[in-house]
Amino acid sequence: VQLQASGGGLGQPGGSLRLSCAASGRTFVGWFRQAPGKEREFVSAISWSGGSTYYADPVKGRFTISRDNAKNTVYLQMNSLKPEDTAVYYCVSYSGGVYYTGRTPNYWGQGTQVTVSS
Repeated sequence: VQLQASGGGLGQPGGSLRLSCAASGRTFVGWFRQAPGKEREFVSAISWSGGSTYYADPVKGRFTISRDNAKNTVYLQMNSLKPEDTAVYYCVSYSGGVYYTGRTPNYWGQGTQVTVSS
């Protein structure tokens, strides 16, 4: 399983950023994040078909996860950014084609830094 995240950087409060994850495999793919001094937390996940998506409460209505299987890429569109979105974002995947709330990912990619600041 290959997971390669990109697209992080500096965003302004109220602005937008889009993360990309090159993800191989026909399975659920998701995003976690870790802010300084905090534990890693779930952000979002999407099924292989894209028909099932899941979001953590802090990002619902602001972030959108999607995927383009022809490009083996999963996206995280982050809108209405807040300073508390500042974190290292990790692309993850779940083996077996199954996802449920609280499941620990089987594979982790390297992180990409997102900083929200004016």
